[in-house]
Amino acid sequence: MNDGSSPEGAGPEHCCGETWEHSSLPCPARCQFGWAPFRMGALFSRIHRRVLGERLQAVAALERSWLESQSGGHEGEKTESTHSLGAAETVTVEGQNLATDNVSVIEGETATISCRVKNNDDSVIQLLNPNRQTIYFKDVRPLKDSRFQLVNFSDNELRVSLSNVSLSDEGRYVCQLYTDPPQEAYADITVLVPPGNPIIESREDVVSEGNETELTCTAMGSKPAASIRWMKGEEELTGETTVEEMYDRMFTVTSRVRFSVTKEDDGVPVDCIIDHPAVKDLLAQRHLEVLYKPEVKIVVTYPDGLTREGDNLDLTCIAEGKPHPHQINWLRVDEDVPPHAVVTGSDLYIENLNKSYNGTYRCVASNAVGEAYDDYILYVYDAPTTIPTPTTNPVNTQDSRAGEGAPQKIDHAVIGGVVAVVMFAILCALIVLGRYFARHKGTYFTHEAKGADDAADADTAIINAEGGHNNTDEKKEYYI
Repeated sequence: MNDGSSPEGAGPEHCCGETWEHSSLPCPARCQFGWAPFRMGALFSRIHRRVLGERLQAVAALERSWLESQSGGHEGEKTESTHSLGAAETVTVEGQNLATDNVSVIEGETATISCRVKNNDDSVIQLLNPNRQTIYFKDVRPLKDSRFQLVNFSDNELRVSLSNVSLSDEGRYVCQLYTDPPQEAYADITVLVPPGNPIIESREDVVSEGNETELTCTAMGSKPAASIRWMKGEEELTGETTVEEMYDRMFTVTSRVRFSVTKEDDGVPVDCIIDHPAVKDLLAQRHLEVLYKPEVKIVVTYPDGLTREGDNLDLTCIAEGKPHPHQINWLRVDEDVPPHAVVTGSDLYIENLNKSYNGTYRCVASNAVGEAYDDYILYVYDAPTTIPTPTTNPVNTQDSRAGEGAPQKIDHAVIGGVVAVVMFAILCALIVLGRYFARHKGTYFTHEAKGADDAADADTAIINAEGGHNNTDEKKEYYI
């Protein structure tokens, strides 16, 4: 009623031409202070938050004063009334707890803000944007941005979603609970912007072995700044990173890596890996192209075993490199190649071998990077009736020897000769030992038998032998 005489606990009443929720404050006071937050169905998007807070505090103070004045000077009633109001204030201020969470969201996706209240006593919850504009007042959205949608509203939670998030939406959002004094909790929305596809570039398209190459990788337009890692095959490389801040807190990151290459690096992938909270498995890849000088190896096509007088010799030079060797030459070290030797491409053919062909034959291959060679040492043996001698030098035991060393081939003829010499030495040692033992074999005599060999008969031998009775003192007896 307009006179403010409605009993406590009554429903909505009309005051100053408006509909009001019940309050113990008289109607004139409500009209004076604009008790607008409690109007039925009213929207307050146009009321500034600071002004509204000041009015709320003034109305609360006026209401407390009016209640005290209604005690009519009765001290007991005044004390009881004040005590009841004080208990309510304690619950309101200390018993309620407003909480929210910070949110990180990728640009273009949806963020959710949750304002949660513990032990709510029907206080009003609202959500404000970073400009302090009301997004939701209870379950009503004064703001006309339709990207904000109500997810849940109850006495204990106000949850709002924001779709298609952009950088302009980043900032501090305010959860506000209308208590005395009002409570606020802050939710910081951080917008993540993934970088664009990384760009990897090389200082040169191809590089020769032993030289240094440089690769550059760039990740543009990210927030926050991305980090870059390098991998060469299974090996991690260390790069030099620079970060450049662009407009609107966006960043461009550039990383450079330098390393020397070998021929084993040809075709190996180099990965530029981007680490960023808004994206996973983002990388750029480039395969190395390395030029290297030829690798040369001489293979004996014929014969399979030793090279002997009258045999033919067929050698093949295998050369691989990048680029492919454009020239292969055969030569004889320190001497001329035999006049009737035939060179066909990478093959060398010599027929009807003789010992004058002995020497070192070399295959030389070259390309744009450099040249390399392999050697073959030829030793022509006599006819099979003679014991063969070693065919190679002491370092390499095969007829083909590489310029920087090559695997060895066992000469079975040499091994057979060594075994024969060892067996002959053992046999000679046995003969010498046998003759030695035979010469020291004879008859040995005891001490008593010395001198018996020169006696004519057995009696004389006994008499002449040392220890015989003739050589002993006779035993004499005397009678007195």
